[in-house]
Amino acid sequence: MATTTRPRTRRTQQERSGTTTAELLAAARALFAADGYAATSLDAVCERAGVSKGALYHHFRNKEALFHAVYAAEEAKIADAVAAAYLKVHERDRWDAVFEGCKAYLMMCIDPGVQRITLRDAPGALGVEAVDEVTELCVKQMRIGVSRAIDAGRIAPRPVEPLARMLFGGLSEAARTIGRADDPKRAQREALAELRRLFDAVAEDGPPTGT
Repeated sequence: MATTTRPRTRRTQQERSGTTTAELLAAARALFAADGYAATSLDAVCERAGVSKGALYHHFRNKEALFHAVYAAEEAKIADAVAAAYLKVHERDRWDAVFEGCKAYLMMCIDPGVQRITLRDAPGALGVEAVDEVTELCVKQMRIGVSRAIDAGRIAPRPVEPLARMLFGGLSEAARTIGRADDPKRAQREALAELRRLFDAVAEDGPPTGT
């Protein structure tokens, strides 16, 4: 009876490196979310990831760089959730699509780990400029959403940048408020209700008569 053997495949250095990076990021994310930036040591990250300190330093020069990578990944996940929520309804209503994206942001930010990493620790650990660079993707999403709502005639023509910045800043403050609340879910419901009123008020401004 003939037998076949599959050739053994050896992982490339790039694959091994990618695996190690993913393990470090997963371990660091769990610890940063649970204990915060200041209380998390690189030794604890290495122990949780099952890698040596040398392997960590091969991928990240220090704790700040590791946290930056974790923070960027969190913001990317938020951006993906916002985009998915927007796309579900954008063909039907471009302004409601922006609202759904904002809602998705507030839904994600109720998670204590997301709160701690993105809203509480990031500004102090990385500095405002670094945070602004990472969150620019989310601001860009808001800018595009507002612009498309204007083009679709759902809201009156206006400068896009001020409204996009105000909405993003307001959402960030609402997320912080939710995180500090004794009852986060109730605070989230209240924030979403006010957000809905705000979006309805902007839409009621409407395009000029005859357009």
